[in-house]
Formats: sequence, C-alpha cells, structure tokens
Amino acid sequence: MSERQAIRAAPGLLEDYAQGFDSLFSKRNQREGFRRYLEGLLLPAERNKTLTGLMNTEPVVGASAARAQSLQWYLSESTWDAAAVNARRIELLVSTGQLAPHEHGVLVIDETGDRKDGHKTAHIGRQYLANLGKIDNGVVSVTSLWADAQVYYPLEVEPYTPAAWFEGGKAHPGFRTKLKIALELVAQAKQRDIAFAAVVADSFYGEDRGFRQGLEDLKVGYVLALKPSFTWWHRVGDIGSLQDAALAAPWLDSQHSGEWQAIERTFRDGHTEIWWALDVQAGPFGLQRPKRAVVVTTDPLTLPALTTWYLITNLLTAPLSDIVRLYGLRMWVEQSYKQVKTTLGWAHYQVRSDTAIRRHWTLVCCAFSFCWWQAAQQPLLPEPLVLPSSTPPTPKKTKKTGSHNSVLAAGFASGQSLARTLHHAQALLVRLLTAAPATVFATTP
Repeated sequence: MSERQAIRAAPGLLEDYAQGFDSLFSKRNQREGFRRYLEGLLLPAERNKTLTGLMNTEPVVGASAARAQSLQWYLSESTWDAAAVNARRIELLVSTGQLAPHEHGVLVIDETGDRKDGHKTAHIGRQYLANLGKIDNGVVSVTSLWADAQVYYPLEVEPYTPAAWFEGGKAHPGFRTKLKIALELVAQAKQRDIAFAAVVADSFYGEDRGFRQGLEDLKVGYVLALKPSFTWWHRVGDIGSLQDAALAAPWLDSQHSGEWQAIERTFRDGHTEIWWALDVQAGPFGLQRPKRAVVVTTDPLTLPALTTWYLITNLLTAPLSDIVRLYGLRMWVEQSYKQVKTTLGWAHYQVRSDTAIRRHWTLVCCAFSFCWWQAAQQPLLPEPLVLPSSTPPTPKKTKKTGSHNSVLAAGFASGQSLARTLHHAQALLVRLLTAAPATVFATTP
C-alpha cells in the first residue's frame, strides 16, 4: 500500500485532533479540506462563516478563487461520509476521560430553526421557527446534546422535512414528525452507550403522550416541561391543573412554607438562589402514582412566568433537588445554539443539497467539540473533573447583536472555561489570517 501524500498541517493541537479523523478520508484533498474548514470556523472574523468567509476571500468575486472552490467541492461533491465523521467525533469525546458522559448528566432534546430564502434548499418550508417565535421560511433540525454542570456538546442533528416535500404529505411512509425524530435520537444515544440520568426537554415534547410513552418503552428516565395550563379530568371545584395545585399549596413565607421545599441553586458566576419545589399530589400525579409532577419557582405566591417550571417525570424516588438540577441543565442547549450559530456559523451555509447541509453541520460540531477536546489536553485542568452542585445560569432574553466575536461560554469549574478554550483555539489559528495569500482582484476604474 502506497504512503499517503503529505498535506499542510493544521496548527498546534488542531492537527492532533484532525489526525483522529484521517482514516475516514480516502483522498488527500478530503484530509486537506477537513483541516481548512475547521480552521475557518474557529478563526475569529467579522464576516459570516460562508465559504468565502472561511477562506478569507473577497465576498462574491472571491467565490471563484481556487481555495474557495476547493472547499465548495469538499462540502458538496466529495465522497466522505458525514455520519461516520460525526460518529468518530463522539468516540473521541467519549474516550476523553474528562469529557466522557456519565450517569449524572442529561440528554437534552430540542429543535432549532434557521430562516432561509427560496424554496429549493433541502428541508426548507414555511414552518414554525422557535428561535424567531413565528412561522417563516426556513430549515428546522432536531438535536440531541449531552450536558452536565461542567461540559456540554451536541451528539446528533437530524433535519425535519416538512410534509410538503412528500407525495401524499404526512401519509407518506418517509415522513417523520419532530417527535418521532427526537425518539430516534434518544435511541441512538442508547445504542452508543451514552450515559445519562434523564432525557430533558421543553413543553413541546413534554405535552405529547406519545413521546413520553416512547421514552418509557426505551426504559430511560425523563424530566420534561409542561405548560402551566396542563389539565386533567376533574370534578367541578377540584384541582384540575398544575398551576391550580401550586396556588392551592399552603404558603405564608419562607419560614412557613408548608409543602414547598427550599432548593439552593448555585450558578456559574458563584451566586446562589433559593428556589422552591412542590411535589404535586393531585389528579394523576403523586408519589404513589406512575407519573410525578413537580412545580419549581422562585416565588410560590405569584408563580412568575419566567422563573417557574412545571415538570413531569418518571423518576419517582429522586429527591426534589435532583429533579431541579436535571432540568436546570437543559439551559445549556440554548447556550450552545448561541455559540454554534453566532461564533461558528451554523446557519451560514450557502448550499442546497441534503448531503452538503449535513456535512456543514457535522463540521461545525467538530469545531465545537475541538474546543472541549483541546481544553482536556491542557495540564492545568484538574484530573479528574469533579461534578459540582452548580447549575447553569437561567437564560435571559437579550437582544441579538449579530456580532461574530463572541466566545464560548463558561465550561470547567476550575476556572479554565470554554471561553478560554476558544481563545486558545483562536490563538493557535489567528496566524493563518496573516499567513493567508493576499489575492489582488482587478477593479474597474
């Protein structure tokens, strides 16, 4: 067998990381493309992470440059398998002791949408885009993410294809709802032996009986959100919703809290808050019933909408503090979206085919995971990481700025954060900006 041709190595630890994927690429230009794509994604830039942006060529005109064309070919026409690359990425994370999934973490299921123009891009359609909060033209994907109090990273991403793409619509055997895709992602995590204490998800999933039953069939624990209006059959005058049950629970003040239990939550910036949790004993819920409902809030008297959770779980014997901790970890999926979309260009692809879109998403996940992987190689990190009692910050609604200089959020409890991780990765790669060939484009006077 002939020796593989040499390629231009990626800088620092990125080359070590990339070598873990080399066996999946049969050709020299595929190995080269993998490195150049990750370099472009990780470099700080004011521009969107389009192909011309990744290769630092002039917008529009620069698309014809050889280095931009090589990445276009790599993304759209080359023969590598995105699913195999993603599987290798997960293997690298699982085999890195500090990053390996464990039974105290959670599997977060969620969906995300990105607005896109036109109607020829794969999976596109007028549909609800959760991040925009309205129906618009775009592409939606269902995601699974592993998280604990220190580490979080995506596992699988699967696009949702609207019914309009199928002959016969929803009756077509190939059509899959988002809920069905979500169950498939949970099953894939189990097949990969990804350890987790529970599946956590928002009320879109928690309200669906079929999804909950699917998790029961898979024999996994779950902590899912419900809407405040979640109701059950009841006689007139009896408690008939979770919100009613919470308002009916005795409460005078923190010293006379009745059935409400104080839960101390420690946040990443070091501050602590007292939240209150109630095991609902009404309707179909209770410690002696097959399902358990929990209300968690900062104020049992007023139940503020932004800081009150209504949860359903099959973890019948778990302490209330564990239920609160597990669902609190769901917030990391929102944080990860900000990072992969703002910093790593999740939705900046300018391709139309299903294959090319999946490849772009896979490469973004590889770049995100590299930040964690290279942090685990640093000698300053504790060995092993100790799971703290801290929980991620409650997300606040903030105005999107569109900046592409933001760094990834806090990671390791020792003070070595994923923000520093990305800073480290950018420091390794920033010299490529000055080392890149300067292409002079002719201008018309």
